Amino acid sequence: MTQVQAHGTDRKLTKDEIEDLRQRVKAFMDSDIYPNEAFFHEHHPRQSKEGQAKVKELQAKTKAMGMWAPHLPAEAGGMGIGFMPYVYMNEILGRSGVAPIAFGSQAPDSGNAEILWQFGTPDLQERFMKPLVNGDIWSCFSMTEPEVSGADPTGLRTTAIRDGDEWVINGHKWFTSQGEGASFAIVMCATELDQPPHRRMSQIVVPTDTPGFEIVRPVPVMGETEGSHCEVRYTDVRVPITNVLGEPGGGFRIAQKRLGPGRIHHCMRWLGQMQRAFEIMCNYSLEREVYGGPLAEKQTVQNWIADSYVEIQAARALTLRAAEKIDTGDEARVEISAIKFFGAKVLHDVIDRAIQVHGARGVSGDTPLEGMYRNARAARIYDGPDETHRMVVSRRILQSFKAGLGWDFGV
Repeated sequence: MTQVQAHGTDRKLTKDEIEDLRQRVKAFMDSDIYPNEAFFHEHHPRQSKEGQAKVKELQAKTKAMGMWAPHLPAEAGGMGIGFMPYVYMNEILGRSGVAPIAFGSQAPDSGNAEILWQFGTPDLQERFMKPLVNGDIWSCFSMTEPEVSGADPTGLRTTAIRDGDEWVINGHKWFTSQGEGASFAIVMCATELDQPPHRRMSQIVVPTDTPGFEIVRPVPVMGETEGSHCEVRYTDVRVPITNVLGEPGGGFRIAQKRLGPGRIHHCMRWLGQMQRAFEIMCNYSLEREVYGGPLAEKQTVQNWIADSYVEIQAARALTLRAAEKIDTGDEARVEISAIKFFGAKVLHDVIDRAIQVHGARGVSGDTPLEGMYRNARAARIYDGPDETHRMVVSRRILQSFKAGLGWDFGV
């Protein structure tokens, strides 16, 4: 099998090499990920010593296989496989919440590493990016605020004011992903208060041991009370001016660089979840007997399977189309927004049908479906609510028609 080696020179993979990579990832999922899911259900990978030890064991294996940090170029410590091979890899990693952690590509660490690589100074890369990419520390991303709508980040109220050689940060955040145990946060805050809305924000690196950084609580989400979506207060938090990523006022541009490809990767991982739920549904419908025959013989179940197959294929085609446009340098705003709301709906519906086929077992912890369902509901909100993405799609298409350009479906 082809070994894609980390820390070398980036190169373009052939179709055969991408398929070989996918097969190697599938084999690792079968041998090391799925068998450990029950263990991680009992031992959180970040919040228990047993979970942390097992994560380190899995990470050592993926590093030895040359499959560590697939989201990064070789020069930054990653696999150096490029965007599209990682897209295809994510379709498999998404089947289990454990897999991205084992491969060093879990959010928000992956996105934080990417923007530190693109916009961080050499000092920030040395102090924060390198240990993050190596898997020695965790990080968090601090953007959403309870007082303002997350759908319109121009209204964020957290500020960073210059005082000599330091930023002084004050504000209130929540849903700061992976806040508990993180070594640093990347904070979106207003620094250029006299500029237009999209030039006001900056992203600043804040070590979590800085005085004034306070985790108020982990926010309970969909019945999970020990999650890591934290409420955080920043009270006169002082960090060096040089901790800003890129130029002051460039926060929205950095966010766009992060969120566009990030949404592709989310949607590819959703495809993995859909496909796994689909497989669980089909297998159980063949095994479970009711009213004198297997569930697979019932027309309603057959309709659910047919609808799920078509919707998964449609979501996959839309996602790959958006990914290919991103890979050519296109921002693909319409395509990304389209897959965000359509993919979230398909994800929910396929898992919902699989649960219904299982009956009471589907909402128990005896299958992965109940956890998958909780996460699927949240998918319609994070990275922008469905309604915002629908608005983006319709507005941009209508603007094109208004300009007399119509719309190119790529055919």
